[in-house]
Amino acid sequence: MDYLPKDPAILVSSVNMLLRDEEFDSLEALCYAFGREPMEVRNYLFSHGFVWSEEQKQFRPIGYDGATAIEREDDSAEVKKC
Repeated sequence: MDYLPKDPAILVSSVNMLLRDEEFDSLEALCYAFGREPMEVRNYLFSHGFVWSEEQKQFRPIGYDGATAIEREDDSAEVKKC
């Protein structure tokens, strides 16, 4: 994979697969390998209904398994497309 996909559903699937298959050991390492900021990816996916679960090391739909919508870590950050 040369770049992270722009479509939110494909992006979630790709990120979760790369982390699950242990291609990368953290979201930060994955994002930096593709030239993206972790908060940029988190905010983009949050705006499309996905929240990062540090415990599961994956993005999950907001509300799944009791996951609740959380505040963005940087509300002033502009949400950029990946």
